[in-house]
Amino acid sequence: MSKIERVEVELVDIPAAYPFRWRDGLPGSEPALRGGVLKITTSDGVVGRAETPRGVIAADLVERRVRDELIGQDPLHREWLWHRIWELDRIEEFPLYFLGLVDIALWDIAGQVAGLPVHALIGTYRTSIPAYASTVTYDSVEEYFDVADQCLERGFGAIKLHAWGDVRRDAELATRLRAHVGDDVDLMYDGSAGFDLPDAVRLGRVLGDLGFRWYEEPMREFNLTSHRWLSERVDIPLLVGETSDGAHFNIADFIHSGSATYVRTSAALKGGLTGALRIAHLAESFQLRAEIHGMGIPNQHLCMAVPNTTYYEALVWGNPIITDPSVGPDGLITAGTGPGLS
Repeated sequence: MSKIERVEVELVDIPAAYPFRWRDGLPGSEPALRGGVLKITTSDGVVGRAETPRGVIAADLVERRVRDELIGQDPLHREWLWHRIWELDRIEEFPLYFLGLVDIALWDIAGQVAGLPVHALIGTYRTSIPAYASTVTYDSVEEYFDVADQCLERGFGAIKLHAWGDVRRDAELATRLRAHVGDDVDLMYDGSAGFDLPDAVRLGRVLGDLGFRWYEEPMREFNLTSHRWLSERVDIPLLVGETSDGAHFNIADFIHSGSATYVRTSAALKGGLTGALRIAHLAESFQLRAEIHGMGIPNQHLCMAVPNTTYYEALVWGNPIITDPSVGPDGLITAGTGPGLS
């Protein structure tokens, strides 16, 4: 029987990204980072991998808390090990981006052992999905027009705005962009938690009138009551739970509060693929959609396996635009065919 034999974080240099910014009050693109690749090696020589931009932190946590828990364990006991990571979280309060790293690497191992892509191991629902262009923050309405035109020419059929975090400016942008692209292009808005309840209501009513598909993270996700009040005051569907801690437990509270039409799930912030799937299935049981947050290969596999999701999120930055090269000229992401997370 195969056992986990080695657990390590290989530090890698991530070059500085093309400079961009987020809404007012938030820092934008980062300088060069010391990233990392978690590698879990089995006694059969199979290596599962999971990448993180926070390599130094991941290496410290693996060294102090995680390695001894994994050595000698069966790498296919993902469920048990997923619960062990959450148990250790009680002591360490792991960052959200660390909680799923072990799980992602273990899914990679399982796919390689089975000789299947991970989405097939989960159960493939589709083999391609449209991507939406998720913008960074630009300087003017006119530049958003230019970027939107490039996105449409690139094959995207939907665009999500990260704007300035100013109700008046963002409402004007949304109104003018809808007129610019017409009614056949899906538009979404991401507030990056920039508003309080009164401003979130004010902007949400504008977005609802414009037929935006969803209104994402308008407020900090600490208070469920404020989200319920917001949902009662606007017509646009809310997309909630992107950065809230607690994976499916916390998402269950958002759903119970009545504030969710869409919920966020992802491999990166919800405890890996195992946690992300829990959220997707929970949402499906309430006839809600689970939209997958962020780019990357693990999320591409999730998109192929989760029936109640709409799009793959592809960040768009720069002008001329730069985006995820996995998005084809037809605006689609297609399923990987190699074993594991490839």
